[in-house]
Amino acid sequence: MKKSNDQTSGVVIEFDSGIIPPPYSHVYRLSLDWSTAELKAELELHYTDREDLTEDEILDEGFTANDDYSFKGTLDNVWKKVVSIEFEKTKWSGRHLEEGGIVLSAIEQGKTGPSKAPVDQEAWQMLAQDVIQAIYETSKKEAPLTVNYRQVTNEENIDCSITMNFSNREAVFTVKNESRTINWEYAVQLLKLVFSPDYNYEIAKETASSKRGSYIECGDGYWHELGKGVVNIDTSFDAVGRIKDGFENLIEE
Repeated sequence: MKKSNDQTSGVVIEFDSGIIPPPYSHVYRLSLDWSTAELKAELELHYTDREDLTEDEILDEGFTANDDYSFKGTLDNVWKKVVSIEFEKTKWSGRHLEEGGIVLSAIEQGKTGPSKAPVDQEAWQMLAQDVIQAIYETSKKEAPLTVNYRQVTNEENIDCSITMNFSNREAVFTVKNESRTINWEYAVQLLKLVFSPDYNYEIAKETASSKRGSYIECGDGYWHELGKGVVNIDTSFDAVGRIKDGFENLIEE
């Protein structure tokens, strides 16, 4: 397969979740075509092997009776640059995936070439999920994620937030009613930390506390105190401390 060059005008990403059981098992085909001025995107997402499950069993896992999704439209051109750069540096495994994973195909002169598996499956799965999230936001299926943070000291309460706009790959930090765009990768890594500890919803609050401490709300309306309602899963990795540092660094900039 040729790498991304002047002839490559798009990429097709196909994914199969493999041996994961239903209702989680799924496949999708994501086509990105930048042969014109616009970035054209098509997505076909299908959940598989649900025939033997009852509707209640599906709902109990947090799904709906029909989670299949289709999209055909345009995305912000920022994704053309991100995907084409990643495709250009991709190394190929030269093997067929028999237990699920991602395969890629180049679009050249309006035709889709043969599919091959990239060596770095995890990177491509994460990138594909980012593009799918961009599709969800562009189509208004989902709203951008906003994580709120409150720092309470003896002197003041500081409220701030990060909003992840996957539609245009822009992270916006807001503090003291002023907003600024921050580094995308910094925001991604910080949110990975945010979702890595253990959250105790039994002691969560629906309103932010004014007592001294650090508090976080992850987009679901519940506030958690870092160090009490949010605790490290791995004692050798201080995710809670890094979350505090990550937000405090942004506040101090």
